[in-house]
Amino acid sequence: MHQSQREAALVVSAVFDGAALPAALDANVGRDAGPARAFVQELAYGTLRHHGMLDAIVRALAERPIPDRRLASLVEIALYQLEHTRQPPFAVVDQAVAAAAALARPQAKSLVNALLRRFLRERADVLARVAGDPVARWSHPRWWIARVRADWPDQWASVLEAGNARPPLALRVNRRRATRDGLLARLAADGIEARAEGGAGIVVAAPRPVATVPGFTEGAFSVQDLGAQLAAPLLDARDGMRVLDACAAPGGKASHVLELADVALTALDSDAARLARVRDNLARLCLEGPRVSVVAGDAARPDGWWDGRPFDRVLADVPCTASGVVRRHPDAKWLRRSTDVAAFARTQRAILDALWPLVARDGVLLYVTCSVFREENEARIVEFTARHADALREPITFPAGVRHSGGQLLPSAETTGHNQDGFFYARLRKA
Repeated sequence: MHQSQREAALVVSAVFDGAALPAALDANVGRDAGPARAFVQELAYGTLRHHGMLDAIVRALAERPIPDRRLASLVEIALYQLEHTRQPPFAVVDQAVAAAAALARPQAKSLVNALLRRFLRERADVLARVAGDPVARWSHPRWWIARVRADWPDQWASVLEAGNARPPLALRVNRRRATRDGLLARLAADGIEARAEGGAGIVVAAPRPVATVPGFTEGAFSVQDLGAQLAAPLLDARDGMRVLDACAAPGGKASHVLELADVALTALDSDAARLARVRDNLARLCLEGPRVSVVAGDAARPDGWWDGRPFDRVLADVPCTASGVVRRHPDAKWLRRSTDVAAFARTQRAILDALWPLVARDGVLLYVTCSVFREENEARIVEFTARHADALREPITFPAGVRHSGGQLLPSAETTGHNQDGFFYARLRKA
């Protein structure tokens, strides 16, 4: 265990040095480490989800700040195990002490041992002392908490709570390769408990490596959050249409469009490296073809890639703070800064303005973010429609069970049937 604790500490400290969590895992554990990586990933993701509380506990226990970020991360990881897993407490402590020597220096063992054993002795008192700190209580940055409270005065607590929950493993059945009933039967035959949810979704009761789920290699399904699975049906692309997915990587929404209709689709993304994942996903799902183009280009600069022919449907899943998907990407809430919201809003405005001339008369642009911040969502659409008289906002009807306020999907609790991330949708028709 101590090797996993040490590697997880390196991953978490790398995030606080500015690295994205997946990159930090690749750098410190490797991509093909199997079960060993899975355990390190569990420790790193869980620690970052609950960092606000764990950091407050460390500060309450230590007489002075721990100068070594890696050592502080190790203590947080052990506290996460003590608070959120069923691993034997004294085994967690003993292994963390061994990890401290390997991570920092032999003298660090006594510090880690003292802090963790003190926590076991004084747990109730320590937790009571830090409970009044909002960052500890909600495990989100202070500015983030304030923004969510201002944007969602009636739902803010549940939005923050959902951001700290474990996300479900949600699958989207590829109707060109399988049926939902058929895939559920295959899962049941393999002893995998799962249920149908949404239009084409399956939620697996106990998350597992996706490559081990029957049907993955033959393209029977994609992994996609239930909230994201609403994008393609809302776009309503029909056979024969020209469709643009303007920010396509990694290709989940583009592939869903192709599963639902026979269209000429352009999958665009500014990151050429990430487009490899789009191609891989289309190939696995058997959705490649002469009418599907994967193009590197900037959605805000169409002159570099557009052929001048309008699109009947445009999907604009624009860059954002990812504030609605932090349960899947817990590093985002600690890497983001309050100034990032306005910066993303400027990018979103530029993309909307650049893409609107590409939409055909009577065509539709579907604006999508994975954010819960109004400045990136409702404010962008209100401002855009005020400046574009030919942009008519159409009402959106979500399926029963989808938690939402207007076009905003609110992230759900773990006990919710339609357990979704926080997405925003706005459907604009060109007059």
